[in-house]
Amino acid sequence: MSVDERVLRAARTWGHTPARERAVERFSRLGEHSAVWLAIGLAGGAIEPRRRDRWGRATATVLATYALNTALKLLVRRTRPQPAGLPALTSTPTRLSFPSAHASTSFAGAYAYSRLGLPGAPLYVLAAALSGSRLYLGVHYPSDVLAGALLGSAVAAARERARASAAFSGETSATLAGASSNGHGPGSNGHGPEHSTRAAGERS
Repeated sequence: MSVDERVLRAARTWGHTPARERAVERFSRLGEHSAVWLAIGLAGGAIEPRRRDRWGRATATVLATYALNTALKLLVRRTRPQPAGLPALTSTPTRLSFPSAHASTSFAGAYAYSRLGLPGAPLYVLAAALSGSRLYLGVHYPSDVLAGALLGSAVAAARERARASAAFSGETSATLAGASSNGHGPGSNGHGPEHSTRAAGERS
C-alpha cells in the first residue's frame, strides 16, 4: 500500500461518527465549483465599489484556476480512490481526481483575497479545512489535494505578479508623460537637438 493510500485510509477512518460525517459533507459542499470563494469575491466587489475591478480580477483568478484544474483532470484522468470497504461519503461531479478542485480554488482564493486586505489566517484556515474535508470524505488522494493547493497558489501568484507589473509599467509611463508635459522631458528645456541646431545657425 502506498503512502498516498495509507494517509487516505487514515483520514477516512479516524475520528468518524455519523454526525461528524454529515457535518463535514455539508461543509465540504461550500467548496463545490468554488462557490464560497466566488461568493467572497462578489461580496467584496459589492462592499468596495471603488475597488470593484481589483475584486473582479481576484474572483477571475478563482475561475481561471477552476478552469485549469478541470483541464488537468481531463488530461491526467486519474480516477477517484476506491479503498476496499470504504465508500465515498459524498457525491462528486466527475470520477476524475487529480488535482483537487476544492484545494486549487481554495488556495487561489485565499492568496488572491489576502492580497486585497482580507485577513490571511482565516482565509487559509478555510482553504485547508475545505481541502482536508475531501480526504475525510474519501474522494481524493492526499497527492490530489497537495497538487491542487500548489496549482492554486501558483496561478494566483502569477496573476498577482502580472497585475503588479502592469501597474508599475502604467505608473512609469504616466510619470514620464507628466515630466514631458511639464517641460522636463528631452528637448523641452531649451537644450535639446532642435535648440542646438537653431543656435548654430544664428552664430553662422
